[in-house]
Amino acid sequence: MLRLYNGLIMPMTERCSIARGEIWTDGDRIVLAGDASGRAMPAFEREIDLRGGLVIPGFKDAHTHSAMTFLRSYADDLPLQSWLFDKVFPLEARLNPDAVYAFTRLAILEYLSGGITASFDMYYHRDAYAAANLDSGFRSVICGALSAGDRVETAARDYEQYNSMGPLMGYRLGAHAEYTADEAVLRGLAELTRQYKAPFWAHNSETKSEYEESFTRRGMSPTAYFESLGLFDYGGGGFHCVWLDENDMDIFERRGLWAVTCPASNAKLASGVAPLGRFAARGINLAVGTDGPASNNALDMFREIYLACVLQKLALGDAAACPAESILYAACSAGARAMGLMDCDCLAEGKQADLAVIDLDRPGMRPIHDIAKNLVYSGTRDCVRLTMVAGRVLYEDGEFFVGEDAGRIYAEAEKYTKEICAQ
Repeated sequence: MLRLYNGLIMPMTERCSIARGEIWTDGDRIVLAGDASGRAMPAFEREIDLRGGLVIPGFKDAHTHSAMTFLRSYADDLPLQSWLFDKVFPLEARLNPDAVYAFTRLAILEYLSGGITASFDMYYHRDAYAAANLDSGFRSVICGALSAGDRVETAARDYEQYNSMGPLMGYRLGAHAEYTADEAVLRGLAELTRQYKAPFWAHNSETKSEYEESFTRRGMSPTAYFESLGLFDYGGGGFHCVWLDENDMDIFERRGLWAVTCPASNAKLASGVAPLGRFAARGINLAVGTDGPASNNALDMFREIYLACVLQKLALGDAAACPAESILYAACSAGARAMGLMDCDCLAEGKQADLAVIDLDRPGMRPIHDIAKNLVYSGTRDCVRLTMVAGRVLYEDGEFFVGEDAGRIYAEAEKYTKEICAQ
């Protein structure tokens, strides 16, 4: 058993309230989260003095492409379509499983040092990707990325395979996007959603051109097209959701879909600002993601939650829009539920022991008028003292405990990057 004591807890069982207390873990589960007074003190394998720090459930990166670390700062300052088709796709065609493994291991270090405890990833060479996460002890959900010409049977196989790998790995049905998938693939995926009673995910209305060209191709928006095929019969959601119209929002509201906002990537690629204020007014479920490190370029949820708030205020001309607490909750608790990680959404007895410890003795965390606002408006990854996944400390005070030396992970990623980019 492990004990974290002498600190504060933001359990997110009731939004972002804070209490003084302790966290006890046994194996991969939380056995106490709160007041330990009057409890018999068991024999702990380790006790960690929080020194007044704060425990949160950990950020959930609800949309990313982890192995794109090899493209970080490679193809910047380009519009999305040029960036994607002229720069990204040609190099991705050269990827192999060993490279994806190395690039994913690098991404996991970045996740952990920023207090991220799980990722919702869409990419290639999924066996290598899964191995990198399992070898690191990191939690991830893979999202399918079927495109035109892909075999729907592959999605069925992946669904069965990755959902049977244990609690650290999962899989959700998905297509890359409306503009890359053909109708045969999408109809096949719709049949799988009915077979498994499973949600469906895809990039959705990321850019104005994607949204407008969908009307030319399909006679309707991406959201309406997916809905017309029955893809949302069992829920799911969309990544980005910058250009949803009122009918799209009706569908999201009626179906209980999730909108995953990626503000840094959308700003950097000039895609736009997602209408989070309108989502909130309608009660549309919201989660937060970084997108991949080729378009962001950081896997940093502190930056995402800051931008989500301030860009919404700017877009609406309303400084009261998008309160900090709502975005912090979306980035931690709601993100877990979007990914189907129902045991990872809060700090409570019986839940998975996924958490991050925030050092409040940092300049940007003082004075403490409102901790949630400090985290959103002045927090940085430098505040993260410790990150735990499934009861294992994987990052603490600048050191990684992922089964491999960090220096070797950096070197492997550099080696494969040079090989791919030099071809």
